[in-house]
Amino acid sequence: MKSPLLTLPGAVPAEGVDEGVAAHYGDLFREQRALADGTGFVDLSHRGVVAVTGEDRLAWLHLLLTQHVSDLPAGRATEALILSANGHIEHALYLVDDGATVWAHVEPGTQEALIAYLESMKFFYKVEVADRTADIAVVHLPAGSIAEVPEGVVVRETPHGRDLFLPRADLEAYAAQAGPPAGILAHEALRVEQHRPRLGFETDHRTIPHELGWIGSAVHLQKGCYRGQETVARVQNLGKPPRRLVFLHLDGSEVHLPVAGTELRLADDGPDGRKVGFITTSARHHELGPVALALVKRNVAVDAPLVAGDTAAAQEVVVEP
Repeated sequence: MKSPLLTLPGAVPAEGVDEGVAAHYGDLFREQRALADGTGFVDLSHRGVVAVTGEDRLAWLHLLLTQHVSDLPAGRATEALILSANGHIEHALYLVDDGATVWAHVEPGTQEALIAYLESMKFFYKVEVADRTADIAVVHLPAGSIAEVPEGVVVRETPHGRDLFLPRADLEAYAAQAGPPAGILAHEALRVEQHRPRLGFETDHRTIPHELGWIGSAVHLQKGCYRGQETVARVQNLGKPPRRLVFLHLDGSEVHLPVAGTELRLADDGPDGRKVGFITTSARHHELGPVALALVKRNVAVDAPLVAGDTAAAQEVVVEP
């Protein structure tokens, strides 16, 4: 779904999964600094929006999600996953309940598969699931923002900022008074700095929650049964995940960033060394320079210098080995 905000001055369209919104509006670092200072907004109107209504909505979702939501207070933000039977991550939902409806935004294009799964699990529960992407747009306000929120708009407030579920028809009018726009690249650079994983970026077909540090924030270890729980419990109690998320400081002298999928090797092993991981997201940060998130094998020493393609990389621990 193409955003009307792509007509704003300087807007350069994003590509790939984030197609439909602006990559930037002409000055990536200025946009990052604005967000870090708590000003401006990010157009996330390409994300899927799913609404669940009905008196059983929280009890029903509690059975399906990795998060404890049966007693979720109105207005409290949370996040949750849906796993496969083998414990692999299939969906990530960013949730808030407004007292009558559970609102969730999800990765662009994933809402149809998510809704199909939810519909298949309704059984006798009094719930209705709806795709609201066509009429509701997600807008992100950074932490510290004092931008006004229109009356009646559902807000999902987190330590990283507020996600607004804004009527799509009001998007242009809201943008005109919400401060300077920031593109998705600025938003992604701050996400990388904050070590926050993203479905489809830090995940592949075999990713389990422990690898990305999603235990706690998106996976509640004391709740009842859900699909994939056996894997979660087994790894938590008896073992370790095969991979772990790391934050990388990349060599700033290189002109090009190593792209997602770039193989990581131990620097001491040289260019023909064995692969020990791969880049998941790379970004240019306004203060830190070139940085990245990556998945590496659990047994890689936390202080081992790495090479991403031809680019030197130093680790910071995100998930303990």
